[in-house]
Amino acid sequence: MKQQTLLKLASQSILKNKMRTLLTMLGIVIGVGAVIVMVAIGNGAQARIQEQINSLGTNVIMIMPGSTQQGGASQGAGTFNRLTVDDADKVKREATTLAAVSPVIQTRTQVIGGNGNWRTQINGVSTDYLTIRDWSVASGALFSDNDVKSIRKVAVLGATVAENLFPGGDPVGAQVQLGHVPFQVIGVLAKKGQNAAGNDQDDVVLVPYTTAQARLSGFVRLGQILASTYSSSDIPAAQDEIKGIMRESHKLGDSADDDFTIRNQNELADAASSTTKVMTYLLAAIASVSLVVGGIGIMNIMLVSVTERTREIGIRMAIGARGSDVLTQFLVESIVMSVAGGIIGLLVGFGGAALLGHLTGWSTSTPPIAVAIAVGFSAAVGMFFGYYPARKAAALNPIQALRYE
Repeated sequence: MKQQTLLKLASQSILKNKMRTLLTMLGIVIGVGAVIVMVAIGNGAQARIQEQINSLGTNVIMIMPGSTQQGGASQGAGTFNRLTVDDADKVKREATTLAAVSPVIQTRTQVIGGNGNWRTQINGVSTDYLTIRDWSVASGALFSDNDVKSIRKVAVLGATVAENLFPGGDPVGAQVQLGHVPFQVIGVLAKKGQNAAGNDQDDVVLVPYTTAQARLSGFVRLGQILASTYSSSDIPAAQDEIKGIMRESHKLGDSADDDFTIRNQNELADAASSTTKVMTYLLAAIASVSLVVGGIGIMNIMLVSVTERTREIGIRMAIGARGSDVLTQFLVESIVMSVAGGIIGLLVGFGGAALLGHLTGWSTSTPPIAVAIAVGFSAAVGMFFGYYPARKAAALNPIQALRYE
């Protein structure tokens, strides 16, 4: 029997009982729709996390304090700080794979000025900081290398600090007080938004690291050293190079452990993405159960259809149809219903994901591979669960089928 004839017969049989066909496909529609929605949410979450990780900067490498032990017990990361400005200078001077390096001194204090006061984080940094963080200045300018050398009391406000102290105005040129020290505002940073941890990156004030050391924190040690490479492919080589420079700077022997920790943003992105991937796969697997349920529904309806059409099957076999023709016909009907349900499920899934994103503000994204897998899986479900009823129809004895009432 020709394929075109088979498809025509299958379509006619399906359209004879529209309501039953729709109810049969409902399980497939719900299953595919649920899978698409879950994958869209999971992929959107991954994209959002990657976007937030990227907001940390371009090809960023972080050099942080190491750990120490007391009585054989490790005190954890960051408990042994030997990072100094000399380390940062040596890394910047000797590293060949780095585009920028900045010391970072962090402290929190009250900022007074404009229309009130605001407690925020003060970052003492160098002029390379904005390059590393891929950040720009919305108004005014960043301090210069001369400002750093001269230990000038100049500050660049984050957008959140500027909005709270100078709502609706431009603070450039104004005086603010950081703790008990007066500073002149020379710039306002462009908005960055939240980072992957949910912290407001705009709630910060940048000052020269020399000024932070001398006037604000009094810390000799650095909170961290930030660096960036020319390209992401340089990160592994840059980390090895930094490790060698830092060990030489701290005069560590061959058998001594590192007293610092080196991390990069790709590690953060991989860790965050792996978590969301596991959740996406878990949710998609749960949603796929409804596809199996839909397949069982198709098998039940096809068994009923075989019983109802026993005489029809007998007539066809009596006039020359082979068992393989009957098997193929019923199998095609099952697959057509599954694929049709899968396509409708795609539309439902895309619509549901778009509606959910609109109502919740979540980011959603459906990869093409997920669409192909969903439709392919729905067809496979139809073939798997439709085979037994089709086989049963093909095995009917023509004489007994003709006598069936």
